[in-house]
Amino acid sequence: MKLRGRGPAGATLAIVAEGFLSRLSFGFVGLALPLYALHLNMSFTQIGFLVSVNTVLQLVAKPLMAPLADRFGHRRTLIVAIAGRSLVCLLFVFSTMAWQLFAIRMLYGLTQALRDPPLNAVIADAGGKKKVASMFSWYHTAKNVAASLGRAGAGVMLALGASMGNRGYQLVFLVAFVLSLLPLGVVVKYLRPSERDHTPSGETSPSPGAPVGTKVWKFTLLGFLFGTTAGMLNLFPAIAAEYFGLKPAQIGFIMLASALVIIVAGPVFGWLADHGSRTLVLMIRGFANIISSVMYLVFPSVWGVGASKMVDDTGKAAFRPAWGSVMAEVAAEQPHRRARVMAWIDTGEDAGDAAGPILAGGLLTLGGPHGLALMLGVRCGLAAVTEVWTWWTTHRKSGQPAWVPHDTSDDTHDPSRLP
Repeated sequence: MKLRGRGPAGATLAIVAEGFLSRLSFGFVGLALPLYALHLNMSFTQIGFLVSVNTVLQLVAKPLMAPLADRFGHRRTLIVAIAGRSLVCLLFVFSTMAWQLFAIRMLYGLTQALRDPPLNAVIADAGGKKKVASMFSWYHTAKNVAASLGRAGAGVMLALGASMGNRGYQLVFLVAFVLSLLPLGVVVKYLRPSERDHTPSGETSPSPGAPVGTKVWKFTLLGFLFGTTAGMLNLFPAIAAEYFGLKPAQIGFIMLASALVIIVAGPVFGWLADHGSRTLVLMIRGFANIISSVMYLVFPSVWGVGASKMVDDTGKAAFRPAWGSVMAEVAAEQPHRRARVMAWIDTGEDAGDAAGPILAGGLLTLGGPHGLALMLGVRCGLAAVTEVWTWWTTHRKSGQPAWVPHDTSDDTHDPSRLP
């Protein structure tokens, strides 16, 4: 897929713009939703399920929806999915009860299940043979920076509208809906259909069997461990407000400050994953989870919480490019089923994203006054297990030290030579 008249560089700009604008919109939702749930007197356990319910549904639906992208084309599928996400933002404006929030989050999960497989395939195609990790890095850097900007904006809006009650939150959701229309325009206008989009459905699409093998399940499990450990901090806005006494504006600005780390670290880690060792880049995520968890307990001030969040997001910036590169290599073995293979691998991370907030919410409730220490202690333990599995999965297969540079000259799309 190429930007009309501008070649591969234009395609890169279009992909990055879609990621930035989409996440800018849902950055507003990401901060406002947990705080709105607290405003509606929902417990931490309920909030944990609320944050995860979309991922649970996405986990089930993604392998079923991925064949649609391979059959009907990545561009068409993206347009439908992004339009559905805009509808989700609009529905939040009219939500006033807990069950409505759960229903809308479930719809959001369906749209994400439809969107992610073709999007990952488009990014992998645009990255080519030697720059796939860098392409994922630029995309996720733009996305994470936009999320921080959106959360900061939501924090300011909620602070200014503190006396408005429900209407203050509904105004934030309305802004998110307006912003969600922008990425739809980018895709419709600038992403040209690929050959697959022009091919009659079914001619190049093999039978929709599940492309599961030893190589796939190993990385699926690794994604689950990464997703669970990181997902436990998806309740950050509610935790920061309840345990550290931070105001919405402070929470928003902390998330904005963490974007500076992502801007600098994301492209650097993408380059390292392409030209160095993906194993070491992946392992940075686990170390960051452990260090940040300890920092939250040792430095409970607003500055300490901010520094802890920045360390946490450093790990996030490292994980995305390396993980995208791994998915692209495994999927390259079946080019006509690329969206499906990537969806199966990504399902592990989705499962972790769903389990993390539920586990964190349960531990926070179970631990009472010591709930935060209990939750962060469990998170450190899971991160340590993740580090061991990362090393075993990548290092043991190659038989080479993790620091050995990855040769991208001729094996970038050879899945048998991971990493």
